Order: sequence, then structure tokens, then C-alpha cells
Amino acid sequence: MCGIVAYIGSRDAAPILLEGLQRLEYRGYDSAGVAVATKGTLKVRKSKGRVGELAALVPARFAGKTGIGHTRWATHGEPSDANSHPHLDGAERIAVVHNGIIENADELRAKLEAEGVVFQSETDTEVLVHLIASLSQEGVELEDAVRAALKRIVGTYGIAVLDAQQPDKIVVARNGSPIVLGIGEKEMFAASDVSALVRYTRQVVHLDDGELATVRADGFNTFTQEDARATAKQPSTVDWEEASYDTAGHAHFLLKEIHEQPASVERTLSGRVDERFSTAHLGGLNMDAREARAFRRVKILGCGSAYYSGELGAQLIEELARIPAHAEPASEFRYRNPVIEADTLYIAVSQSGETYDTLAAVQEIKRKGGRVLGVVNTVGSAIARECDGGMYLHAGPEISVASTKAFTSTAVAFALIALHLGRVHDLSPADGTRICAGLKALPGQIREIVAQEKEIAELAAKYASHDGMMFIGRVRGFPVAREGAQKLKEVSYVHAEAYPASELKHGPLALIGPELPTVAIVPDDELLEKNLTTLGEIRARRGPVLMVGHTRPDAKLAEDAILVPRNEPELDPILLGIPLQLFAYYAAVALERDVDKPRNLAKSVTVE
Repeated sequence: MCGIVAYIGSRDAAPILLEGLQRLEYRGYDSAGVAVATKGTLKVRKSKGRVGELAALVPARFAGKTGIGHTRWATHGEPSDANSHPHLDGAERIAVVHNGIIENADELRAKLEAEGVVFQSETDTEVLVHLIASLSQEGVELEDAVRAALKRIVGTYGIAVLDAQQPDKIVVARNGSPIVLGIGEKEMFAASDVSALVRYTRQVVHLDDGELATVRADGFNTFTQEDARATAKQPSTVDWEEASYDTAGHAHFLLKEIHEQPASVERTLSGRVDERFSTAHLGGLNMDAREARAFRRVKILGCGSAYYSGELGAQLIEELARIPAHAEPASEFRYRNPVIEADTLYIAVSQSGETYDTLAAVQEIKRKGGRVLGVVNTVGSAIARECDGGMYLHAGPEISVASTKAFTSTAVAFALIALHLGRVHDLSPADGTRICAGLKALPGQIREIVAQEKEIAELAAKYASHDGMMFIGRVRGFPVAREGAQKLKEVSYVHAEAYPASELKHGPLALIGPELPTVAIVPDDELLEKNLTTLGEIRARRGPVLMVGHTRPDAKLAEDAILVPRNEPELDPILLGIPLQLFAYYAAVALERDVDKPRNLAKSVTVE
């Protein structure tokens, strides 16, 4: 996903912009650029490639107290210097950086070209800067020109606009793509992600969709796009430290975040396990026991790893609360004109809290009168603000594109929700006590698994040379298999498929052979014997097997095994997923992949 940084104050903007862009590199990008206003003109540097390459192009004396910067992930036009942001109007007076997609860009481009505008790029963003310029007549304030231009735009955007003739302000706007303001001491910042701001300030303001802000060194004012009505915004405090954005001696952010999981799970659990009543204390749900009992089913919505954690969550809710529960990709839900039921509790899952497909699904549910809870990691994010209640994960910032600690903390959050709903319904105090004890044991057990890092690394190197791998699991193990396959493919680029173990003989078994290893999720539960029978079918076809479970199997059934400590059967899937994260990481290391920035992926997907 593209990244935006803006600064206005008493310091030179360029070093702050470049440092902010480096903080946003984890989001995925292919080019970068900056623009600063000085003495009535714009200074611009932009190029295809990394932020480090851009920094080499910026001269030491690149003065200007007001500026905007951008990292681009190509959507319209290939990665190139010309397609990089910022984009300028013909007079090189106005500069724009933009996240999102302008859906009517072709139509607007044709009209502007008919009026004599010459375009320098293939991007949809350049349409916007020429529109703003055409409306910036003598005496027109920049915010008025921006607001008028946005009325002609169809699509999603997070933008920052700079006018060399009005260098005392930056105008930003949001519709479907996040913009956050940072409040400093006689200086202001704006960005698409708080990670670009935490070095300078922890006081932030999140814009809502359809909202603009005029940002000056001494403050800001916000207003609506529709009618310029002033809006009131209260700053919030970011609880993540600057040190959270450092690898802390680890080779990659991904490895650091895998190691951070005992602590992140402890934070997710903190203050939420009620041992006295054998339940979970979840005041943020904004829902009393009577309301909780009224729901007849649960629908969980997320994208990617959030969706797979939702599948794990649905299993937990059905087992502990005995309420029908189902997970669905938010990206599919929003397009199929879903039936919204008054007795269904909807739960939206997103690490960033800004995933556009999930946000759109939440808005559709709310539009039709449904009750939505959010399970998110980012305080003040759009999904958190939109939902009726929910849980913050408190997992800390997740910099690597591949989700690890947020996925695990989300699974723990669902265990807490399932426990809470279960005790409201028919889960006994004895079973509640059992689950509470299991939750409290998780951080220590995760440490035991991570301590096997060296052995898992050796197994990953052994299997990494294969062109593809099969992941299988049955019932509780299937969401674990799906997430494990996703981790392997997105980090190491090795093809991986996940199937229910019970479905293997209904087609996929035809692929099994010496060249296709299988990773089998085999907990010691009531389905152990059935899972072992499946391993026998794979080995009969000479398929290599790596088993992840609680006890080492007969060598005839699995060449290799990763053992994890036992917890309660309902909670075992949370632990079974941890070694698969290390397996994917070390497979990527063995294949010399760019571990923290998987190709063709972005951290916070806020557009389609």
C-alpha cells in the first residue's frame, strides 16, 4: 500500500519526510518522492526504487519548511520515475500525493486533455492535481479548490496537497484511505500511518471518510467535503513507542515479531481473564448478558490472515458457546448483497483497522441495522471507530508484511470472546476455569515453541527446495493449515495449498508423491486416529510428511515432526500455528527472499 508523509513547521521538511518514508517502507512500494515549497516554487525529487535511492538524489541544501512525500505501489502505470508521486500541475505550482484509486480517472483525463492539459504520467493521481489547478483561480483558497475537485472524483483517496503560492498550509483529505494528523510543538505532521509520526509526536487525530483538514504549523482545522461544515476532533495518544519500529537486533522484523508473541499475547490477555467467575471480562463489547444471549449466530469477517483467524474464532465460539458461527472473506461479503439478520452478531477483524473491504462490509451491516464488533490492533482506526464495540489486541505495531503476532493475538481474542459468550450461555464454571487456566498458560508455551527455532530452521531448509507443499488439518487443525500455507507462500514464494485432511482423498491425493511434501496438523484430540490414517495414505504414495502435533508419530507415518506443548483441546490451534511461522520464515531465509517485504503484497490493503 502507498504511504504519505507531510510536514509543516520551522525545520527543513526534506529530512523529516525521508525519515517518515523509511518508516513506511514495510507497507510495500516501488517508487518514492518528495516535494517542498520554498520562495514561491516547488522543489521535487522522485524516482523508481527504494527510499534510500531517493535520499541520494536529494541535495544537502534542499530547503523548505513545508513538504509532502510518498511511497507508491503501482496501480495505474508501471513503476517509473514519471509515474512516481508527487504529481504536479502544468505550472509546477501545486503538488499532490495520493493513496487510493480514482475510478473515473479516464473520463476526467479525456476532458482535461480536450481543454489542453498535457499529462506527464499514466497515473490516475495526475488527474486530481490538474483538476485542483484548474479551480485555483486568483484569490481562491487551496482548501476550497481541493474540496471542489474532490466533488468530481469517484473512488477512494487519502491525499496531501501543497501549493507553492500558499506555503503556510497543507490540505489533506480522506475517503477510504487513512490520513492521520500529528500534533507537535509549533509544527504539524500528517501521514497515512502513525509509524511515520511516532518519532516526533504521539498526539494524533484520525480523519474520517469525507473529511478534510487544513494543516498549519500552529494547528489544524477539519471540515466536511460535502458542505465545508467544521468538525470537532479530539487528539488521542499513540501507545506505541518509537523502539517498536526497530528490529532490536533481529535479522528481520518478521523474526522479531515471532519472538514478541509471548509478550503480545500477555498484553491481549491482560485484565481480561476473570478467574473469580471463570469467564472473560470484555467491557469494550458494550453488550450486557441479556443482549449477548439474544444472538442466535455469529458471522466473522476479515481478509487474508484476519479471515483465517476468523475461521479459528468461529470454531472456538461454536465449541465453547454452542452458537452457530461462520467466517467469510469480507471482500466477498460486501459484494453479494448479504442478508443482515437482527439476531446475528457480526465481528470485523483487521490488524490495521483500515482494511477497506472489511470497513465497507462493516458500513453495509450498519446501514442495514446489524450489530458489529471490531477486533483490531490499531487504536482510533476507521474500523474501530465505525463498530458498536469490540476489542483492541494491544499486540504492538506489526511492521513485517506477513502477520504473525497480530494473527496469534487475534486468535487469543476470539478465545476470550468465545469464553465470554459461553459463560453467558451454557458453559459450566468448571469448563470456564479450565479455559482460563489454558489462556494463562499460552505465553509460556509459546516461549517453549520459539525455543525450538534452530531445529525448525533446519527442517525449513530441508523442505524449501521443493516447488510446492500441501498443508492439511482436520476440524480445529484446518484453519491452522490454511494460515500455515499462506505464510509459506507469501514469505518464501513456494506454492502451498491447504486442504481439510478428510478431503485429501477426494481429489488432492492424486498429486501426492515424492516431490510434494505434506505438512500435517495433528493434535492429540478425538480425531488423532483418523489423522494418522491419512498420514498412512500419504506415505503409501511415498509423500514426505512433516507432522506438527503433540507426540512424535511412528517413523513410518512421518519423516519429521515438530512437537508443541499441550493446552486445552479448544486452545491447541493457537499453539500449533507458531512453528509454521518459523518454518515459513526460515524457508524464505534459505531461499534468500526479501522476508519483510513479500512481493506483490502490502501491509494495509485499503483499496481494491
